[in-house]
Parts: sequence; C-alpha cells; structure tokens
Amino acid sequence: MPHLVHDDGTVSDLTSLEDGEFMVAGSAPSCDIRIEGDGVARKHCRFLNVRGIYFVHAFSPKHPVAINGEDIETRDHVLENNASIRIGARSMSFRDSVPGGTDSPASAAEQVKAAGQDAKEQVKRKIHDILLERMDLKSIGASSRSDEEMKRRAKTVIKAIIDELEPEFKGIATKEELYKETVDEALGLGPLEDLIADDTITEIMCNGPKKVFVERKGLLSLTDKTFMDEAQLLHVIEKIVGPLGRRVDESSPLVDARLPDGSRVNAVIHPIALEGPTLNIRKFSKTPYTIKDIIGFGSMSERMARCMALAVEQRQNIVISGGTGSGKTTLLNVVSSFIPASERIVTIEDSAELKLEQDHVVRLEARPPNIEGRGEISIRDLVRNALRMRPDRIVVGECRGGETLDMLQAMNTGHDGSLTTVHANSPQDVIARLETMVLMSGMDLPIRAIVEQIVAAIHLVCHQSRFSDGSRKIVNISEVMGLDGNDVKLRDIFVFRQTGLDANGKVLGSFEATGEVPRFAERLRDRGIAVDMNIFKKGAC
Repeated sequence: MPHLVHDDGTVSDLTSLEDGEFMVAGSAPSCDIRIEGDGVARKHCRFLNVRGIYFVHAFSPKHPVAINGEDIETRDHVLENNASIRIGARSMSFRDSVPGGTDSPASAAEQVKAAGQDAKEQVKRKIHDILLERMDLKSIGASSRSDEEMKRRAKTVIKAIIDELEPEFKGIATKEELYKETVDEALGLGPLEDLIADDTITEIMCNGPKKVFVERKGLLSLTDKTFMDEAQLLHVIEKIVGPLGRRVDESSPLVDARLPDGSRVNAVIHPIALEGPTLNIRKFSKTPYTIKDIIGFGSMSERMARCMALAVEQRQNIVISGGTGSGKTTLLNVVSSFIPASERIVTIEDSAELKLEQDHVVRLEARPPNIEGRGEISIRDLVRNALRMRPDRIVVGECRGGETLDMLQAMNTGHDGSLTTVHANSPQDVIARLETMVLMSGMDLPIRAIVEQIVAAIHLVCHQSRFSDGSRKIVNISEVMGLDGNDVKLRDIFVFRQTGLDANGKVLGSFEATGEVPRFAERLRDRGIAVDMNIFKKGAC
C-alpha cells in the first residue's frame, strides 16, 4: 500500500487518495501531512495520485524537494518504490507495495504530462465550485442587471479565487492560464472558445469529452482540447440550445441550433450517442466570401464565374449540388451576390446561414416543434408563404423533402432566377434526388409529370466536390437540355479534369470549357445584346 515512512518512524498513509486527488505537506496546521523542521515551508509540496501512479510536486523553487539526493523543479515528479525524499531538514521514503514494473522514460514523461493535466483540471474544478458558492451563474441573462455587468463581476470573483488558491497550483499552471480557461468555462463554451475564435478553423467536432477534432483547409486533425467530463460537454450543449428555446435530453436527444455568429450546430446525446455526447459546429467566415475569394481558392476559374454571374443576372434557375461539407452553402451565398440590388429576395433556411449583402432581403428560418410537439414551421410552409410576399427571387438554403415540389412550382410560375442546394454525387444524380424529394411531398404524381416539372424549372446544375487534399472545386456547370425519352439530358458547359496528385498530395488538374454555349447566352445574342462568347471558348480556362 502506498505510504510515506518518516525519519522519526511515523507513517503517512496515501491509500485514501482517489484518482486525481492530492495531499498537501508542510508545517501549517491545515496541511494534510504535517512536517515540522528547519527549511519546511508552511505549504511545501503535495503528493498526488493519478491512476495509481504517485507524484510529488514542490510549490516553490525557494523550498525545493529532493528525490534520491537531487532537487526537483516545480513540477510533478514520479515517485518510484523506495524513493528517498528530503523536505527541508526532514527525510522520508516512499513505499509502494503494489507490484509493477519500472516505467520507461517515455512512459514516465507521459505520466508526468497526464498528471499535470489532471492536476490542472482538479484546480479548475475547485475554482469553479467556489465560484458557484459565491455567485449564481444562472442569473446571467436573467438578472435585472445587464449581462455585461454580471460577467464583469464573475471575472472579478474568479480572479480573487485564483489569488487565494495560488499556492496550490504553482508549477501546474500560470494564473493567466487558469483565469482564461475558467472564464471560458464559466461564461463561454469552455475549451471550444479558442477554436471558435480561430478563423482558420471551418468545423469543430467533439466525439465525446476527450476527442475534439477540427477541420482546417478541408483536412481533419485532432486537437489537444478536452472537456473535464461528459457533464461539462452537456453543459456547453445546453448553453448553446437553451437561449434558442430548444431542448436536448433523453426524450429529445437530437438538436439543431446556431450560435449568435451564425455558426451551425448539431448535437446528439445519450442514448443515441453511444460513446458520449457529440457536438458539431460548422463555422462560417465572419466576412462573407466574394467571387474573388472563390477564384483565389482555386474553386472555379474566372470564366466560370462570369458564366454564373451572367446566368443569375438572366434569371436562370440554378441548383447547386454536392456532398456534405463540399461548400454548397458558401457557393450559394457567393452566387446570390450576383442578384441585382433592385430586386426583392426571400431566403428560406432550416438554420439561417446565408448572409446576402443586398438591401431588400427577407430572411425566413424554419422552426422545430416545441416541448409539447407543437408550433413547427417547416421549410415547405415557408416556401408556400414566400409566394405571397411578392418575391423577385426565392433562395432556399437546401431542398431535402416535400418542399422541392413547391420550389419547382414556384420556378415554373413566374419566379425565375431562384436558387437552392441539393445533396447529390453528380449532376445526373441531382435529377434523381429531385424526383425522390417530390414524391416525399405526398402528392400522387406520375414520374413523367415530375420529370417534366424538373426540366421546365431547372436551367443549370452547378456541382461542387471536396477532394482528398481538402480542396473544394466546382467540377461541373451543366445545362438541363430537356427529355431524351424518359431521361433528362444534361450538357456540360464547364468541367474540372483531375490529372493526378503532386508530391505533397495536392490535387492537380484544370478547369475546361467544353465549347458548348448555354441557351440563355444564345438567346441574348439573338436579341442583339452583347455577350462575350469567349467565356465559353473550348479549352482550359
């Protein structure tokens, strides 16, 4: 059993220490292990248990601890069986009768790191517990005083607590570090605050409390951020969905929401999530991307951009398609910027993400049912209502169900120039997906009638893909030509042809015009309106 044998023959038992707990040793009467003698500080060091491994930590370099004759720095040091310890003028030895092999240097280093992290989390938990005793954090947002005043008061209280506990965390973390992390956890979204503030990150994925992944430039990586436990992650989820009137519990374990900055949030908890709560945050640029940004990213060529601008100006109905995370919403936002400022635009979304720069924009957002299961307003309800709002353009964030029929009918009844996105793997798959989603409306329509509606309504399909190197590119701009028997005929105007990968795994290839001229451009030319046909000249563009 782990214990300390002092030079006067007394024994200090360490078996009562649970994982992550510690005992403070020093001359002060309040110490867990009281040691009197020359050179012994009031709070000299602590003994810590991490997963059955014991450590000693000196609080200050002015009052060191010697292990086997060597002074240790102010950090957690692994105690091996029979290690001799000197604290001031007093000596003792550590005895651990639990069998076990000697750890390798690498393993010991990992243990020290893990111990330091666990000790830090324990101190943060203690600060948080004291904070809850001194003020009601739930009053933030509900008090008669402003949120900002309450937050300032909370920060003052946190700073005072950290000052009081400083002897306990010396060498574990700096005061500034503890202050920032405690403020983030008490008033913000905890370990996610830094990730949300990082503009290079486009998505945050929490697979339980201990695995937080991020996406940068289309590639995923594991971060060093963790939550203390599942309860903290659940608390963060509730902080996000609570102010929006949403709930997440065992009876309703799935929830969609958004942050104040427009970032899209999805959370899944027990019993659906088997390995702990999962949280996904899809971030969006604080400053909306422009067409120049998209060209600069290599997502499309300048000639393709000019084609899309011309199509929007000429009120072509456009479907933007692609897989999950391919950049459909970003592209929809950029393409919508080509809509003339004089037109009235109605946007309809499941979770508001579009940021159109025009002045005359009406933004509508679907609403899920409340706790009693009432009050739901679906995308389909909003599409129908939008038709009564005298829109020049209707922009639907994503068609995924029965609202597709209403969208097609709107496009066919004088609302040309409308835009939407669809999940699909290719332009041809878009047609099949639209057919399926129309059937989800509950209307008993023959397939031929549905296909004819699609052909009459959709003019262009713009398909975007995400490649293995994380890049996103428009791989097809295709025109809907009509019916070939029972099949919808598509004609590529622009394509991206991949030629390989370079030594760093970066996708190689080029954007090419097929030489086909879309019918809307030909109609403009036939009416004597000047159109630069070089946009569509065959070859690399």
